Amino acid sequence: MLGSGEQALEVSALGLGCMGMSEFYGSRDDAESEATIRRALDLGVTFIDTADMYGPFVNEELVGRAIAGRRDEVQLATKFGQKRGPNGERLGTDGSPEYVRQCIDDSLRRLGVDHVDLWYQHRVDRSVPIEETVGAMAEAVQAGKVLFLGLSEAGTDTIRRAHAVHPITAVQTEYSLWTRDVESKVLPLLRELGIGLVGYSPLGRGFLTGTVTNPSKLDDTDTRRNHPRFQGYNLALNMRIVDVVKKVAAAKGVAPGQIALAWVLSRGDDVVPIPGTKRRAYLEENAGAADVVLSDDELRALTDSLPAATGARYPDMAPIDTDV
Repeated sequence: MLGSGEQALEVSALGLGCMGMSEFYGSRDDAESEATIRRALDLGVTFIDTADMYGPFVNEELVGRAIAGRRDEVQLATKFGQKRGPNGERLGTDGSPEYVRQCIDDSLRRLGVDHVDLWYQHRVDRSVPIEETVGAMAEAVQAGKVLFLGLSEAGTDTIRRAHAVHPITAVQTEYSLWTRDVESKVLPLLRELGIGLVGYSPLGRGFLTGTVTNPSKLDDTDTRRNHPRFQGYNLALNMRIVDVVKKVAAAKGVAPGQIALAWVLSRGDDVVPIPGTKRRAYLEENAGAADVVLSDDELRALTDSLPAATGARYPDMAPIDTDV
């Protein structure tokens, strides 16, 4: 459950992140991606996450095609605020009210729906007061285009100020066994305010599955080839984390990725991981994590004994509202 009271949105325990279906993680296969989304719905993974900048723009269209005829089964989330040009140009962040109003209409058109369940500001625009951005987002709620509002990668001050303008149902940020920054300040604040946490990259961009051991073998278009945590000395140190996950998984007779997801699921009913995949086989493995229950000893091994990750979360952390 994300949010509380009148701002509560009931979602599946596990969601599906769709970003990699269109960009960033190698080649595309739209037919398999659409089949993966439909299979997710069959399995009860009904919280589907996209954004206008993925592709750019085409990921929303792909999701729209996949959920056509099944809209009532879906808790649909999308995001705005990271501007892209038609050829993929990075044009910075934009939280201006004019851009906010344009984005929701464009997203609804691409998705082929009359409303989205959860609408996030993807990155905080520090040049625009958050009160103005959220005020414009609230207009979309009043117009029936959006049911609930969210923020992505927002710090504590931003969250408090935004929540004072219109209740925020969820904050999305990276959260996994190797990215736990949110636990120090943001997660306690979310629980104080009754806001849910949506954890993206809960598998550490695939690293925690133990399958990414040599980034140089990844597709040339795969952005993980240049990710700080996948490079040289960082990679060698971070393999220590995978070793622990694999050890726990082997003893339990499940896949390492299922252990990583089960750990995130153990953090609370207000924490919803959204692992991304573009293949049905991996989706089915991920969905099985909901049935994995970690013992106290296993939780201690993963929570208290795991080495900290080495390397920044992104090559450029400047767009992140870093008060976490």
